[in-house]
Amino acid sequence: VQYGDNGEAEQDMNQIWEAVATCLREVASEVRDSKIVGIGLTGQGDGAWLIDEAGEPVRPAANWLDGRAAERVKQWDEDGRAAKVLEVTGTTTFGGLFPVLIEELAATQPDVVARATTHLNCKDWIRFKLTGERLTDYTEASRSFLDVRTTDGFSAELAKDLGLEEYARLLPEIHRADGKAVPLSEEAARETGIPAGTPVGVGMIDVAVTGMGLGALENGDSWLILGTTAFVGTLLPSVSERRSDLSMVLATGNGKQVLEFMAPMTGTPNLDWIRKVLGLEENSWTELEKLARMSKPGASGVVYLPYASPGGERAPFLDTNASASWAGMSLTSSTEDILRSVYEGVAFSLVECINTLQIHSDLVVSGGGFRSDLICEILADATGQTVVRQDAPEAGARGAAVLALVSAGRFDTVEEASEALRTSLETFEPDPAKYEAYKKSHEVFVKTRQALQPVWPEMRELRRNNGERSEA
Repeated sequence: VQYGDNGEAEQDMNQIWEAVATCLREVASEVRDSKIVGIGLTGQGDGAWLIDEAGEPVRPAANWLDGRAAERVKQWDEDGRAAKVLEVTGTTTFGGLFPVLIEELAATQPDVVARATTHLNCKDWIRFKLTGERLTDYTEASRSFLDVRTTDGFSAELAKDLGLEEYARLLPEIHRADGKAVPLSEEAARETGIPAGTPVGVGMIDVAVTGMGLGALENGDSWLILGTTAFVGTLLPSVSERRSDLSMVLATGNGKQVLEFMAPMTGTPNLDWIRKVLGLEENSWTELEKLARMSKPGASGVVYLPYASPGGERAPFLDTNASASWAGMSLTSSTEDILRSVYEGVAFSLVECINTLQIHSDLVVSGGGFRSDLICEILADATGQTVVRQDAPEAGARGAAVLALVSAGRFDTVEEASEALRTSLETFEPDPAKYEAYKKSHEVFVKTRQALQPVWPEMRELRRNNGERSEA
């Protein structure tokens, strides 16, 4: 990801495709004579991924972390457009959302946007390279102009109300996530080593497809993800059942069913960053956890706010100026305290989302961050709820496989395919004594954020004045 001085967060679309093609070539060489029954797809959501008539990117993709449109988010809040987006799509407006980004790009790079013919999110871009088909699914469509109240299609009225009807032309046809597969093209077969004609599924956005991999299919089922971003979500029969106006909603394509969720902008990057800052990059994550465990719950009063995205934060609150910071440190604070505070800060952000969405059942978790026993323990202790982790990693990939198997005709329903790929579970039970300790720590965490929030705009301005382009 390339970061710019004004909040830009961009990715090279061709580089992403090359990485996928390389991965598929490796898979093809390993499976050899085994039959590949299908290719499943998932990927990050949001941003603006624009291609021209020939299928070439017109510019690098602006991804979900992009914050260049922060001022437009404020304008939309003030002029009522953000409320329109929330009403129709169920989504809170933030800097990395397609409607906001396309307005910003059209204003600053009009010639580039004029060349674009299609907006394809990450997984849709990969499917296009595999099949030549320009299409999307209901979860991705929910992030632009889909009316999630009816799920009948993109809302021309919303596009008009936002002053963006000109850009509705960029949106591809919507298909069910488990809809009929499209055959792999001859060109893609040459690039990947996978046989031409192999069924390529439709797929879902990453946070939604993970639920498929975890077996969360019915209304009331909930799950959490801790990866580059974080995620807390629950399935509801319709958008009218949503629990918070600060949440986001995705239509699943299963009638009027929606996934209500909150997605903090940065999850594990907080841990990657502190590992680097403390000079512990040569240490394994197991060694880091041992170090963090040397500090007691509450990190000796050190509080870390994990709002590290250049685009601010979107959950469990919305503030485009939000930033990460520490508080409560003194000369007695240790490396162990500082390290543990980051683990706790990331977990506390999830706790707020869990409380907001009124999730009282066991917490089913997935994602690379939850490979950490310490994170799972902190989450269990801070909520007083059992944390359930599947033994097998990559629930998102498993969910994509579930959909691909149905799309390829190997199973009739996602329920059957999900059951066939189910794995064993591992549980983390809450410690009552630690729960009481964390209750106070979490209160201080929230109060610290509320106290710092008024100076975030000035902090953002300082970063802009002194910022340097960086790469991550």
